[in-house]
Amino acid sequence: MDINEITIIGGYNKFGEPEAVRELTVKKGEIFGVVGPTGSGKSNLISDIEQLAQRDTLSRRKILINGEVPPVDMRRDPRKRRIAQLSQNMNFLADMTVEEFLLMHAKSRGIEKEGIVDEIINLANKLTGEPIKKEYNLTILSGGQSRSLMVADVAVISDSPIVLIDEIENAGIKKHEALELLAGYGKIVMVITHDPVLALMTDRRVVMKNGGMTEIIETTEEEKEVSKKLNNIDNWMLLMREKIRHGGRLALEDIEFTV
Repeated sequence: MDINEITIIGGYNKFGEPEAVRELTVKKGEIFGVVGPTGSGKSNLISDIEQLAQRDTLSRRKILINGEVPPVDMRRDPRKRRIAQLSQNMNFLADMTVEEFLLMHAKSRGIEKEGIVDEIINLANKLTGEPIKKEYNLTILSGGQSRSLMVADVAVISDSPIVLIDEIENAGIKKHEALELLAGYGKIVMVITHDPVLALMTDRRVVMKNGGMTEIIETTEEEKEVSKKLNNIDNWMLLMREKIRHGGRLALEDIEFTV
């Protein structure tokens, strides 16, 4: 089943009032943001999408795929789920190498593509300051390496056309590039964030308040330029973090850069 769009039909906020946003559709290749203060209902919205809710959650929202109610097996059978979720608290527990994991995942998806391991690792290494090698054991990967590997894995191997990202701002990866990578592979990308770098690089963002969707904001061209400049600062911070991590010292000249 090709998924070209996902639609959220509004339900009710935590006070039982109808959500101001009654219908929201996100299309293939779009990066969509979910913003709002802590406790505003961002994670519940993502949960409704992951469950493909049909008025059967506390919010009473309804999720449509390509404008229609999704098949029951897509909701109930884990093997037919088409949604991947990435969070900043992901770490590997399996005692195997990066290469073994990627080959096993590719095989489970019926993918037999020469050079796929190198392709994924090369993509992952563009997102992290700590290079990943295929002979590394999964359990020794840092948080940033793990997230970078999973982003690249979801982009190349996973057949999940919908990717839900829950607050990866502190994940130690190049966030801007990570979202562009996923969108470039034709994924529907929805990201919960407090980070202006991520919020401003989305095409649109929905504002959450009191458990409900209150407003949809179109990202302006000026905001996208602001996002690029903030991303330069973000990448600089990543470089400084790696320098400190590897025993380096910082000097005043390290902060002389152009935004």
